[in-house]
Amino acid sequence: MVLLIGLIIGLVLGLTGAGGSVFAVPLLMLMGGLSMGDAVGISLGAVAASTLYGSIRNWRGKNILWVPGVILAVTGAFTAPLGKWLGMQIPELWLLVGFNALAIIIALRMWLSATRTPERARVVRAGNFSAEPSPGLLCNLSKTGQFELRPRCVSGLVIGGTLVGLLSGLFGVGGGFLIVPLLLALSPISMAQAVSTSLIIIAVISGSGFVSHLVMDQELSGWVLALVGLGGVLGMMLGQAISHKIANAMLQKLFSICLIAVSITTLVIHH
Repeated sequence: MVLLIGLIIGLVLGLTGAGGSVFAVPLLMLMGGLSMGDAVGISLGAVAASTLYGSIRNWRGKNILWVPGVILAVTGAFTAPLGKWLGMQIPELWLLVGFNALAIIIALRMWLSATRTPERARVVRAGNFSAEPSPGLLCNLSKTGQFELRPRCVSGLVIGGTLVGLLSGLFGVGGGFLIVPLLLALSPISMAQAVSTSLIIIAVISGSGFVSHLVMDQELSGWVLALVGLGGVLGMMLGQAISHKIANAMLQKLFSICLIAVSITTLVIHH
């Protein structure tokens, strides 16, 4: 069962472009019988494994924005343990309510994005971005072609990375639902660049959050983690094979409906 959960996590993560990892926690609670604390830790491990695989696949691509990616990833990696610590101070019921509220917000955003910009739904994390156009880089470039670390640009990236890291450690979400729109809002880049860069950022931040869970809460089952992680990688591989055929706005809307249904069910059952 947990292998199937991992497969679903990896597949959804690959096909939704952003926000797919938020399925992990409720599925692990509903189908895996885990507590929210354990589900968050396992989720981070599975998401880190899946996105690391996707990152390696696109490592040589021209769409990865390394400088902003490193800033976001490092900032988020530092704050993810703080998110885990905060989660340990909050009663599980309130943590569950907060997570499901966030999940519903992500689902609504997915629906609106698919409605307003349906063409972006075809650019997913499992896709191959090598043939996508590269209209520009985040922020500005100097006359010598070097990346300009202007204060407003860096501060925006640091604030974004901090928020993503906190949410990742607190709720076990990858943060793609924030990273992708943040990159698009701060720069004239393509959707493919934002999605491709987000893979590496999510892998680093989720990895940091997962390590913090191991350090602060050593009760995670290694066997469950291994199966869910393996399923996540297999799901990402499956997403690679079928994303160009089925990735569209209707699929993203379907995922958003499923996410709302799963979130409400989880809240009702574990109330």
